[in-house]
Amino acid sequence: MAAGMVITSKACEGTGEYYNGRMTLFVVVSCMIAATGGVIFGYDIGISGGVTSMESFLKKFFPEVYDKMNEDTETSNYCKFDSQLLTSFTSSLYVAGLVASFFASSVTKALGRKPSILAGGAAFLAGAAFSGAASNVYMLIFGRVLLGVGVGFANQSVPLYLSEMAPPRHRGAINNGFQLSVGIGVLSANLINYGTEKIKGGWGWRISLAMAAVPASILTLGATFLPETPNSLIQRTNDHQKAKLMLQRLRGTEHVQAELNDLIKASETSKTIKHLFKKIVQRKYRPQLVMAIAIPFFQQVTGINVISFYAPVLFRTIGFSESASLLSAAVVTGVVGTTSTFISMLIVDKLGRRVLLTIGGIQMLVSQIVVGSIMAAELGDHGGISKGYAIVVLIFMCIYVAGFGWSWGPLGWLIPSEIFALEIRSAGQSINVAVNFLFTFIVAQTFLPMLCSFKAGIFFFFGGWAVVMTGFVHLFLPETKNVPIEQMEKVWREHWFWKRFVGEKCEVSKTEGA
Repeated sequence: MAAGMVITSKACEGTGEYYNGRMTLFVVVSCMIAATGGVIFGYDIGISGGVTSMESFLKKFFPEVYDKMNEDTETSNYCKFDSQLLTSFTSSLYVAGLVASFFASSVTKALGRKPSILAGGAAFLAGAAFSGAASNVYMLIFGRVLLGVGVGFANQSVPLYLSEMAPPRHRGAINNGFQLSVGIGVLSANLINYGTEKIKGGWGWRISLAMAAVPASILTLGATFLPETPNSLIQRTNDHQKAKLMLQRLRGTEHVQAELNDLIKASETSKTIKHLFKKIVQRKYRPQLVMAIAIPFFQQVTGINVISFYAPVLFRTIGFSESASLLSAAVVTGVVGTTSTFISMLIVDKLGRRVLLTIGGIQMLVSQIVVGSIMAAELGDHGGISKGYAIVVLIFMCIYVAGFGWSWGPLGWLIPSEIFALEIRSAGQSINVAVNFLFTFIVAQTFLPMLCSFKAGIFFFFGGWAVVMTGFVHLFLPETKNVPIEQMEKVWREHWFWKRFVGEKCEVSKTEGA
């Protein structure tokens, strides 16, 4: 952009096309390190599901489940893993994460995104140490609580960090890297579980739990070298020159004044806000608040955590051996999920968010209907199903995970992280994470009793939610691809429903080029 050039734009019509810059190596490396926060989240999801299907782990910490699985021939296939103590092991992390996310909001706003990421890595590292060394169920659950604190901080700050660092036209791909990292974490955990299950002596689960320290160490060490985002620098220090230098380094060009002016304007607005959570409930922020609640809610009632947490348990239920169930879980939730999320990274900024969410919702619905129908027709309260039907179930679970992997998985984190104005961004992301953890906890805590009560109908239950969420996207979610994060108000002003809350007036401003 030539020096002195004046660009006139309407704030609610910005497209980000006049922002200068390119995708730089500095942005890529910084975001890769930060996205390790997704690896720790995914690793925990995969590990908890695997170790709870290991007989040595169950025998030590949950003997009543072990007895029902091996000695009780009267209990239904669907009820053998029904234990509130067992589900407490899985879900305790998400209660801790829910509470921690609200503390993380204050840290993220006052100290920056980088310290919040660092705190998340350190807490997760401590949790990994406690979990691996656990000698009783209380020590085990305390380790889970520490892991939850780490995940709460990381999930609150990492998606924000990625969205603020990325150029507008690449924001979808960069932010989807968080869910890709979650998938890598799940895959790594499942492969480790498959290997440690074969260790003689029955102590392999300790390795599985303690290995969470590896990604946590990478995140903690890497966070010390991360740069702070220009948005956070302006918001916290008001040092426009420092923010400009950082923005120039991120975008690989000296001509960043247009983007910097938008950041400064957003920061000035944010500094007038004293009570974030009172502000976000105002009428003008109604669309963002609804999305901060609805999107993480829908992400959880897709039923994905039925697969992620309990895939090995499900495969044991339909007759797979312990080893085969762990391998099947690794294929379904790891390889397929990671591959589909990578595909989402490549196409999300071209096809847009709405198209992927709609396709994914339909794909998950069909898969759940097929799996539920087979289990209803073929799997009784005792015995298993034939090998042929088991393979069909495995295939459609793969189709289901693929649908989630390129839609509600990554976009459930991307969309909330990009729609909030700077003045409510940390509060909005905290609500998003808290709602996500709340319903993850509810699903994790109730799934095994629901499986026992609903039996195969559990898949139709989650399939019904796939219909609701797909309809919600069609009616109420505007497209946000390529819209600069500080000009996101445009999409609400132009939406048929939300414009009644935010108004339709556009504010005309002039931006000086560098």
